[in-house]
Amino acid sequence: MFNTILFPTDGSPLSDKAAATALAFAQLNKAKLVAISVVQPFPFSPMADGGVVLDAGLYEEQMREAAQHAVDKLGQAAQAAGLAFEGLVAISPSPYEEIVNAAANYHCDIILMASHGRKGLNKLFVGSETQKVLGHTQVPVLVLR
Repeated sequence: MFNTILFPTDGSPLSDKAAATALAFAQLNKAKLVAISVVQPFPFSPMADGGVVLDAGLYEEQMREAAQHAVDKLGQAAQAAGLAFEGLVAISPSPYEEIVNAAANYHCDIILMASHGRKGLNKLFVGSETQKVLGHTQVPVLVLR
C-alpha cells in the first residue's frame, strides 16, 4: 500500500526517535524511504552599528552540514535495513512548503514525521511545521511522538 515514504528530519532527539519508527514502517511495507531536512536561512540581517555582527554565510553552512548529517545518518540506517533510500537537504524560509513539495515530487504515499522539533519561544514564533504540513498536503500524515 505504501511504496514511498517521506520522512522530514531536523536532527532533534524527537526526530531521531521517530526515525526508528519510520525505518520499521518502511521495512514492513517494503517501501522506499525519502528523507528531507530543511535549513531555514539566517533569520536576521546584521546591523551595521551592532556590537556583534553574525556571519549569515557561516550560520547557513553549519546548518546545512547539520541537516546533511541528519539525512546521512538516516541513509546509513536505511542501507543497513536493506531499504531503498533517497535523501535531500533544502534551504527555504518555509520548511513545510519544502516538505509538501517533496511529497508531491517524489510521489510519496505517506509522510511520517515527529510531532515537533522546536521548543520554547522558538516554537511560539516559528509555529509547528507539523501543523502546517497537516494543513497543506493531500498526502496522509502519520505524526509520531
